[in-house]
Amino acid sequence: MTPGSVPDASDEQAAAPRRPAWLRRGPMEAVATTLIGLGVLMLLQPLTIVLYEYSFVTTLAGTVMFMIVSKFPD
Repeated sequence: MTPGSVPDASDEQAAAPRRPAWLRRGPMEAVATTLIGLGVLMLLQPLTIVLYEYSFVTTLAGTVMFMIVSKFPD
């Protein structure tokens, strides 16, 4: 930006602080998707009742996390 020029939206975006890499949309969506998949696998496994008991909570946590993270900027 030159002296005396009017700032535009691209200047404001460039000056905005960047989020840490782990707080960006892509990695967090991957974590949420992994949680959902883990919850489904826990639901379908025949080995232990403890994994089955926590499968709904795990799937729900991944789904809520995905809904929140999908609102993050890229």
